[in-house]
Amino acid sequence: MNSENFSISEKIVSPSYIRQGSQARRSHEQLIRLLLEQGKCPEEGWSESTIELFLNELAVMDSNNFLGNCGVGEREGRVASSLVARRHYRLIHGIGRSGDIAAIQPKATGSSLLNKLTNSVVLDILKLSGVVTSCFVVPMATGMSLTLCFLTLRHKRPKGRYIIWPRIDQKSCFKAMITAGFEPVVVENILEGDELRTDMEAVERKVQELGAENILCIHSTTSCFAPRVPDRLEELATMSAKYDIPHVVNNAYGVQSSKCMHLIQQGARVGRIDAFVQSLDKNFMVPVGGAIIAGFNESFIQEISRMYPGRASASPSLDVLITLLTLGASGYRKLLAEQKEMYTYLAQELKRLAAAHGERLLHTPHNPISLAMSLDGLQTQSGKSVTQLGSMLFTRQVSGARVVALGNKQMVSGHMFSGFMSHSEAYPHPYLNAASAVGITRDDVTLCIKRLDKCLKSLRKESSARSGSPIPLTGQEDHAGEHVYKCNKK
Repeated sequence: MNSENFSISEKIVSPSYIRQGSQARRSHEQLIRLLLEQGKCPEEGWSESTIELFLNELAVMDSNNFLGNCGVGEREGRVASSLVARRHYRLIHGIGRSGDIAAIQPKATGSSLLNKLTNSVVLDILKLSGVVTSCFVVPMATGMSLTLCFLTLRHKRPKGRYIIWPRIDQKSCFKAMITAGFEPVVVENILEGDELRTDMEAVERKVQELGAENILCIHSTTSCFAPRVPDRLEELATMSAKYDIPHVVNNAYGVQSSKCMHLIQQGARVGRIDAFVQSLDKNFMVPVGGAIIAGFNESFIQEISRMYPGRASASPSLDVLITLLTLGASGYRKLLAEQKEMYTYLAQELKRLAAAHGERLLHTPHNPISLAMSLDGLQTQSGKSVTQLGSMLFTRQVSGARVVALGNKQMVSGHMFSGFMSHSEAYPHPYLNAASAVGITRDDVTLCIKRLDKCLKSLRKESSARSGSPIPLTGQEDHAGEHVYKCNKK
């Protein structure tokens, strides 16, 4: 209610009570005013009542919610189900206009304001994570968002046919290049210890072989599954600047990692990074379907937003704004600190478990999120035992763990990958992946380790029964290893 309505209410209910209610209302409005003035994520999270009040205020500014509105167009925000309307807080018009996803809609002032505020709050969080940049939220997951970046570059580099891509075995980022109509040039990684790292000499050879003018961009990666580690972003950015080739970074779940964000900031400082893309669901714990496209040249980022055809769903923007207002900057910082803490805990527990089964935790210090444990013992018994472990974990409700056997081959959009999922044609170990991503808890880690231990023991027992002899271990003796693991657990 406005001040006039509060004054009228004093004639109905005791003025002292009304004034108290008015003050309570003003405390909510003060938070909203600060958000509108500053465009930053609030330091402390908001209550649900404040967020709902704010969203309702935005919704009544859209034409479909005007009292007495008469709509005679083809898109008037009509919704058949009241359940759907409530799910979207009656913000039905979406964001953007036919020519620009960032444009303001005359019929949807509230939704347009939502879009602008979301982009501003997300930008503030990127700065909190270590990168000063320009950005916007797009209602597509990471792969299609990368495609949009590549299509925008097409107009700047009409001769560009190739995209140089240090190999990472993840289908969507590969298909993003194919979908955009370009030819990926896969550069194999080099093995340094247990880590798979960018082969800079091979990348430069490809640039010289193909000719810089024929290359649309270099497509690098930060967040990835161990033993693959983030690309050498500073060196790639320097090379991009040297040859005047655009550089697009797949930063899918890198916002949660200070190391990944530092690589991006440093790459832009010493060389060239045109755009970097990150997922909303992986970094902010919202439903799948949105991403952030960011970069250091505001005019180029605006160019990408104008490339998006037509209007867009407001759901990803609404989800991430609600989430960040709920968490506040302090809440998100806490999640980032917990992610690092859980990474250390997961590494310790996997190392202990690996030792108990004659395996080892692969040494991948450059990967700040993902870890890998060797499965050499299973591979020597039977290649099937490695993949069987993955099935056993899944049926025991351990989700997200990846089990990678040797010798996999996979055709992806016409390209044959040897050693698929291992990011290498000939990685020397089969292994299991686990990731310490934002939101993981100590209970998640403890339960995963417990179930993994049982699965490994079960596989060894089955194999021993079939062969009539104990399974050979690649490390310390079976009973000694189990004894060490149990003592450490105690």
